[in-house]
Amino acid sequence: MKKQRIVFTVTNDLNFDQRMIRICTTLSEAGYDVTIIGFKKKKSPPLIARPYKQIRLPIVVERSKLMYTDFWLKLFFKLLFIKADIFCAIDLDTILPVYYVSKLRGKKRVYDAHELFTELKEVTDKPMSLKIWNWIERKTVPHFHGYTVGDGCSKYFQEKYGVNYAVVRSATVLRPIEIPEKKDKYILYQGAVNVGRCFEELIPAMKHVDAPLIICGEGNFYKETVALVKQHQLENKITFKGYVPPQELRNYTINAWIGITLFEPNSKSNQNSLANRFFDYMHSGVPQLCVNYFEYKRINSEFEISALIDDLKPETIAAALNNLLKDEPYHKRLEENCLKAREKYCWQEEAKTLIKFYDDLVQN
Repeated sequence: MKKQRIVFTVTNDLNFDQRMIRICTTLSEAGYDVTIIGFKKKKSPPLIARPYKQIRLPIVVERSKLMYTDFWLKLFFKLLFIKADIFCAIDLDTILPVYYVSKLRGKKRVYDAHELFTELKEVTDKPMSLKIWNWIERKTVPHFHGYTVGDGCSKYFQEKYGVNYAVVRSATVLRPIEIPEKKDKYILYQGAVNVGRCFEELIPAMKHVDAPLIICGEGNFYKETVALVKQHQLENKITFKGYVPPQELRNYTINAWIGITLFEPNSKSNQNSLANRFFDYMHSGVPQLCVNYFEYKRINSEFEISALIDDLKPETIAAALNNLLKDEPYHKRLEENCLKAREKYCWQEEAKTLIKFYDDLVQN
């Protein structure tokens, strides 16, 4: 039987999306012919070679609604003529071209929901945008096979649209590690620097924490976060590294004393999140500070790997961070639990679900 051709579509830099790197690599190694299409910005670095095809579509406008119009039109015509058996939209912001092209060409279509897009704060705060995205979701999602990142998100799609979405967590690849001696304790935030990630609370909290904070990543709240650091005069305590390649990022992670996984509560997407960074910290044996939401609470009840907090006041964040810094037996217990948890929550286990999902889709 010929290799089945899967085309994934994303709106990000292909070099830094670790979930998609894992998914595309796994399916390529499982015998699928995999292509991923993203967009190219003016400052996009050269593509890193991967065991699958990568295509970038240059966009003229890099922000605002015009960016979507520009990219969707280019993506539509690219998908119209590319060789494919299955189209997979990654999140709602690429689903419309995938929906129409798959209908026109009679191809199978999949939705990979990294988050609850219409429940994101940056969407719900803008009534007109929310109305548009809700229309797109209602029109498309019920007509897609799909999978998502956690049980909470899967339940959301079942209740809202009556679709049964598989769960493929964004767990990290299990690799042998040796935890280094950590003489210089630092706190790490890795991932998108976006609205709703609690930088408004974390930055002022750092005034009362006796350790530096390193931020690896960029996003739609990056400039505001830099401004907050200046406002609170914390330039000597908080360092921005911008986008960091995965291999280099792993070095920052394994040497960190504490990881940060915080989300504001005023979003169902946040409340049901199960972030990539949560697993990255776990796999590096790094205890982390988390909000007490469903997925984090559930895993923490199995393996205590996190300090969970119930509110996001700067003083609550500072107290929890200081406890992790000063109580070394507590920190050591969480570190050892990370090493146990990573054996269960790893990409090797999630990959089995992913491959079965696509094998079943092809056979049926």
